[in-house]
Formats: sequence, structure tokens, C-alpha cells
Amino acid sequence: MGRLILVAVLLAPFIEIAVFIWVGGHIGIFSTLAATIATALIGLILLRWQGLGLLMDSRAMMARGEVPAKQFAEAMMLAFAGLCLILPGFVGDAIGFILLIPPVRSLIFKHMSRSMVVVTNYEPGYQRAPETSPRAIDLDPDEYRKD
Repeated sequence: MGRLILVAVLLAPFIEIAVFIWVGGHIGIFSTLAATIATALIGLILLRWQGLGLLMDSRAMMARGEVPAKQFAEAMMLAFAGLCLILPGFVGDAIGFILLIPPVRSLIFKHMSRSMVVVTNYEPGYQRAPETSPRAIDLDPDEYRKD
């Protein structure tokens, strides 16, 4: 799997350049540049809109004492979508826009969660430990000396 990701990362710039040349040959250079800028702006607007909603859902779940594992995974997918949309390229924009669709993110999460384990130390009713532990020795400044 790691090698597949490495190959994809190495091939991505060449694929983007090929698509730029192909699209530029069909619609012209100025239209290609305008489309690249437009997709980046639209993607940033959609990313901000969906990201704020996701943040509010996560906060509500944490307030109820639930672990928002799906929300965190979706936040990572949205961050990746934002990166894909900000970087110039039509293939990256397509991947970014696909990741902005909530059912697609849910499907990816369902596939990835088969091998995911959520570990938490949170328990309902959990309270902070007292400020001093049983092994701590509390001294006043006049009870010790510096050597």
C-alpha cells in the first residue's frame, strides 16, 4: 500500500500537467487559468461552509461525552480536500470536490473504519485528579534549603 501511495505522489504532477495541456488545447489558456482559479475559490468557500458545520457537530458530541471519531476522520478528509482544491490542477480539484460530498466521506469512513481502533481514556463522570498526589510532599519555602 505504501508503494502505491508513493507511485501516486510521484505521478500526480505529470498527470496534472498532461490534463492542463489537454484542457488548454480544447478551451484555451485563459479559460483554463480562469477555471483553475474558479475551482479553487469555489472549493475554499465550500470547504469553509462544511468545515464549520463539522466543527459544531464535533463540539456538540464532545459535550455529550461521545467520541467524535467519524467527525475527526471527516475533518481530515475535508482538510485533504482543501489541499487538493487549493493546489492548481483539474485532477486534484476533482478529487477535492468528490471529498466534499458527505455520502462519499461516509463511504470512505466506513471502509477505513474496519481496521480503525478508537482508544480513549474518557469515562462518564470523570473528574480531574486532585492537585497534590499522595506521593507529593508539600513544603513551605522556609522548610527547605537550596544546596
